[in-house]
Amino acid sequence: MDAHLRSVPAPQGEGVAMPVGPLDFEDFFHEHHARLFAALCLVTGSRQEAEDIAQDAFLRIWERWERVAAMEEPTGFLFRTAMNLFRRRYRRSKLARRISLPMREPDDAFATVDGHDQLVRAMRGLTPKQRAAVVLTAILGFSSEEAGRILGIRDSTVRVLARDARGALRTKLADST
Repeated sequence: MDAHLRSVPAPQGEGVAMPVGPLDFEDFFHEHHARLFAALCLVTGSRQEAEDIAQDAFLRIWERWERVAAMEEPTGFLFRTAMNLFRRRYRRSKLARRISLPMREPDDAFATVDGHDQLVRAMRGLTPKQRAAVVLTAILGFSSEEAGRILGIRDSTVRVLARDARGALRTKLADST
């Protein structure tokens, strides 16, 4: 069918091609918006998302209106455009859920300072060798062999010192809470 001809009902109800001018985008929008929106509501399950997709679809149709108006089925192209937009959003949201970073609770500066203060006080109660062993292994990440070489003691002694230090810290920190 030519872009300048649209089928309009004749008085007897039969469709005939009559020249009524080019298909107007505004008329096209008003004629199909409600149907597209209803279909997208069913597909997305969200009125807001359906409205967003419908607006995007109509915008894409409007940007290509000269070509779309010349199509035999511009309504089909509108619905296909909307469904493609929906599928693209759906794929992106699935991807975003897979790669999203976990949300962290905002840091409470006072709790951080308080926790740091409690740890420092608890560390003061350890022997110097216990403090060194726990700092080198638990905080700085050295192996017991490396910490032993640094401290000039056997790796088994480092493990015992670090174990005793962690136990003493657990006890002191549990008592202070």
